[in-house]
Amino acid sequence: MAAARAVEEMRSRVVLGEFGVRNVHTTDFPGNYSGYDDAWDQDRFEKSFRVDVVHMDENSLEFDMVGIDAAIANAFRRILLAEVPTMAVEKVLVYNNTSIVQDEILAHRLGLIPIHADPRLFEYRNQGDEEGTEIDTLQFRLQVRCTRNPHAAKDSSDPNELYVNHKVYTRHMTWVPLGNQADLFPEGTIRPVHDDILIAQLRPGQEIDLLMHCVKGIGKDHAKFSPVATASYRLLPDITLLEPVEGEAAEELSRCFSPGVIEVHEVQGKKVARVANPRLDTFSREVFRNEKLKKVVRLARVRDHYIFSVESTGVLPPDVLVSEAIKVLMGKCQRFLDELDAVQMD
Repeated sequence: MAAARAVEEMRSRVVLGEFGVRNVHTTDFPGNYSGYDDAWDQDRFEKSFRVDVVHMDENSLEFDMVGIDAAIANAFRRILLAEVPTMAVEKVLVYNNTSIVQDEILAHRLGLIPIHADPRLFEYRNQGDEEGTEIDTLQFRLQVRCTRNPHAAKDSSDPNELYVNHKVYTRHMTWVPLGNQADLFPEGTIRPVHDDILIAQLRPGQEIDLLMHCVKGIGKDHAKFSPVATASYRLLPDITLLEPVEGEAAEELSRCFSPGVIEVHEVQGKKVARVANPRLDTFSREVFRNEKLKKVVRLARVRDHYIFSVESTGVLPPDVLVSEAIKVLMGKCQRFLDELDAVQMD
């Protein structure tokens, strides 16, 4: 019986010890354990697999993906980072730049500004095409000149009072429609995601005048095309108390974990610790520094329960990014199946 429990723990939990981590290897391949049928079964997969949305707002999404292998979870994360397309500044035509920011640095800064435009409505620009068309290019103009403020107080030393347009923000970028883009996209829909990103600072007489071409691309080609500020996952924490923890030890145990993980309740006049919400824990393993408490707690993670956190740059809502990543993954699978069919035909 003890051996069966040990095998089950090895198959379902990654255990964190004081000096190492156990059960990190995959054990669910066919024939690894007698008495376990680990052969692929679609019906069994569909019954065990689920996705639970925990939190979603305008720019972030947290959801649980349960019943998959680490390889699939990591592939999904990497697709979100590098293979979901967006629009970003690719070419900058500098007509005049007398600021202290060099042309190359300025172009790089402009490329990293997230552009609010649905990439699904555009095509990839053909290689070698210099001009671009309304179906594959967005055009922005940035023209700002710094002047002195004639109404500033004589004794003022505040640049905000002394100068006009001394800070160049993304709000100064104006969209220049190409072809029939003005009819297709209502005014205000094509713009930088944030209008308060500082691009450069000027002084009287300095000027920036340039034209930007935005194209469709993916993060694998350049990080500026990545649609997410971050996309990560972690395994669901599993904290077990091996014996009752009471009195001052309960308070001490609570302080060893993140707030909300361990709660202390009064039971028949005694303080008793219990695991309230292990999901909140970051697994600092602080409890292992306590000689009395480290033997009463088991720290583990559920092997097939992934907590995903997706933070969008604002180009697209996070739920749309997730659905687009799924489409990319499905396309990869279909191409793989097509390759297998082609090999079999040969």
